[in-house]
Amino acid sequence: MDIQYKPNILDTVFDEFWNSVNCYVVLDFPYDQRCEFVKKANSCVHGTNVVPYMHLLACNLKCKNQFEEMVYVTLFLLFSFEFLICLGHVVHYYYTPALKVVSRMLRMNEHLAGVTILAVGNTLPDLFANLLAIKEKNVPIFANSIAVALFVVMFVGGLVCYISPFEMNPYNTVRDLLFFILGLQLVEFMFITGGHVTMSESVVLIVVYLLYLIVNVLDLYLMRIAMQSIKREIDKLNEEEQTPGVEAKHKLLLQKYNFLARDDRVELLHRRSNLRSSVKDPTFTYMTRRMSSHSRINLKDKSDVLVFVQSRNRHLFKEFFLALNPFHKEDWRKANVFIRAFLIARAPVAVLCAIYIPLVDYELEKNGWSKLLNCIQIFLNPAFTIILAKALVFRDKSKLWYRNIADDVKYGLYSLAVTVPIAIVVFFHSKPSAPPSYHWIFTIMNLTGSIFLMFQCVAEISLITEVIGNLMKVPSDFMGATTLAVASGLADLVTTVSMALQGYQRMAYAAVIGGPFFSIILGTASAILGTIFSDATPDLTMIGVYGENALIMLRLGLLATLLWTSVLNYNARRSVGVFSMAIYCLFLLFAVLIKEGIIHSYDIEDMTDGFPSNSKDLIT
Repeated sequence: MDIQYKPNILDTVFDEFWNSVNCYVVLDFPYDQRCEFVKKANSCVHGTNVVPYMHLLACNLKCKNQFEEMVYVTLFLLFSFEFLICLGHVVHYYYTPALKVVSRMLRMNEHLAGVTILAVGNTLPDLFANLLAIKEKNVPIFANSIAVALFVVMFVGGLVCYISPFEMNPYNTVRDLLFFILGLQLVEFMFITGGHVTMSESVVLIVVYLLYLIVNVLDLYLMRIAMQSIKREIDKLNEEEQTPGVEAKHKLLLQKYNFLARDDRVELLHRRSNLRSSVKDPTFTYMTRRMSSHSRINLKDKSDVLVFVQSRNRHLFKEFFLALNPFHKEDWRKANVFIRAFLIARAPVAVLCAIYIPLVDYELEKNGWSKLLNCIQIFLNPAFTIILAKALVFRDKSKLWYRNIADDVKYGLYSLAVTVPIAIVVFFHSKPSAPPSYHWIFTIMNLTGSIFLMFQCVAEISLITEVIGNLMKVPSDFMGATTLAVASGLADLVTTVSMALQGYQRMAYAAVIGGPFFSIILGTASAILGTIFSDATPDLTMIGVYGENALIMLRLGLLATLLWTSVLNYNARRSVGVFSMAIYCLFLLFAVLIKEGIIHSYDIEDMTDGFPSNSKDLIT
């Protein structure tokens, strides 16, 4: 007779061990025992994103020594370079044009678009990452957020000033910097007093951010009211007799109006490129681009119906394959060997993005419209987004994502019942020669697809960096404050630099301030609320060893920025760009010295008689 086995208390202990053990503990095991550990540890499964690197090293590639590990790690670095190319391609050709379309539709100016759409879009992945990390113990969430903010504000902001100097808006810049400093002081005060943050204090942080948004919106509204008032006064002066006094007053009012008008809304700029229109005529608006290839056909009798149907789909497949073309012959012919290597590496990314993400760009001929491709994307984009989001983000953490992909496909197929009929209607209603009037709706699919790809690219690069750091025995808190912070800020770097190079420096710098402010205030508040709702107490482990150092450097950097903007009359020069980047490099130097035990940190939790535990050997 078979005796049924009943689990005992030791089985429960072992199950809890495999649920809580860190995957990188396997690096202390002999090489021939690592595969079995990786298969049992849940952290090696739910800690993966697209590629299960530890599974590959231990089980599939079966590394037997450190040399083989380094060889495969080099291949991982090349793989991360492809993700970096994908991130830059998505941001430059899809994400930033869509942001400009949305900001024009909502009648925003560059600053408001930067602190809302661009800032929130860049930092939402970090917000989700903080919410997912609250289940892990001793994770310095606040320290990592401060480190990312320091990288974005000082390094990325300095890079924007260096590559594209510009004139700032005095009032908006000062207001954002003061709000940022206030938010940092509040968060630090809440952590220091009592050692933890309560729910009411988290609500205060959320209210501060909402107040910041309200002030920005009201500022734009009041500015436009002032512009209308000045315009009415100018019109009245034009009707009066033109005396020297009237002309002087007219000139003064016109100067005020022009000063306000330059921050009124996001203007479309003409960019020279093989994919862009090079028309310089200011009357060539986005509506002109929309109708540039449009031609009407007059139907005189019923015999012209067939000709009309054929003409509606003229060059349909030609435009389809042209839109999928990863690069042009002229680019290839003029490029050197390095540029050609880059074009080859970018080709699969370009084709994938062209199929997946609808292109909506008012600076392109026909606004980027390609009838057949866009009709396919109506049902392809939502289905792929749902399937991949279910497989990669909302997946069963006990299994690798690709083992459940067959079950996740059904969720994407459900969307076809709605999207396929819409695609058919759009196909018969639209023309290949001009985009339909509802072409702006494709911006929604553009933003969802772009943000999803950006999130996956940044997450994969961060994961590769984390794997390499653990293989090289680098402390996790040091990696979180340095290399992982840089990897997390790559989306902000690529997006803001791309916007600055296209002539939208004010929007880029506004996002440099608004994005980290959003991440620190709402990111910290949401992580704390999530910790409280999970029956835990948010404490100083969120600050970590390097959190206080990053906070001090960030505060000094913001105060220095407030100083040089006023001294230089709000002109962002290359010199201040170098100065800002130097502040971040100084933080990296301090981090390295703290890691080596040469100096001590300002860590609040880990102080022993005024010195941190990692510097006890310095105490004499």
